[in-house]
Amino acid sequence: MHVWLGFAVLALVLWGITGVTQKLSTNRITSERSFLWFCWAMVALSGAVLFIAHPHWGLGRVVVLCSIAGGALNGLGAWTSFRALESGGKASIVISLVSLYPLLTVILAILLLRERLTLVQTAGALTAIAAAILLSMEAPHQPEA
Repeated sequence: MHVWLGFAVLALVLWGITGVTQKLSTNRITSERSFLWFCWAMVALSGAVLFIAHPHWGLGRVVVLCSIAGGALNGLGAWTSFRALESGGKASIVISLVSLYPLLTVILAILLLRERLTLVQTAGALTAIAAAILLSMEAPHQPEA
């Protein structure tokens, strides 16, 4: 197995568990408080990475700006997912929908990076879009007797 695949599978497992923990937290506290605890965890994890990795800081301005933008967008995405869960969204639906963000990445990679998809990859993207539509469909609420 390729090393990158192992890390990708680990990320899948960690983010899969995260969806449940986010819903559990937003059932008990506000999305803003959940997000702040999320940020504190990221600060602690960042400190651990700095301690272990000893990064080299000779980076260009564009790399730093892209990294900051990526972190900010990731944080805003996390916060809006907390808001969706707090607003009554089911974890099984909200997390499934927000986890389709790679489709936007694929579209941007095609448009901005001039990447190409194979026929099988295009079919996969279309299947994911169909899955998003089907997951977001909920039966109308029945009045209780």
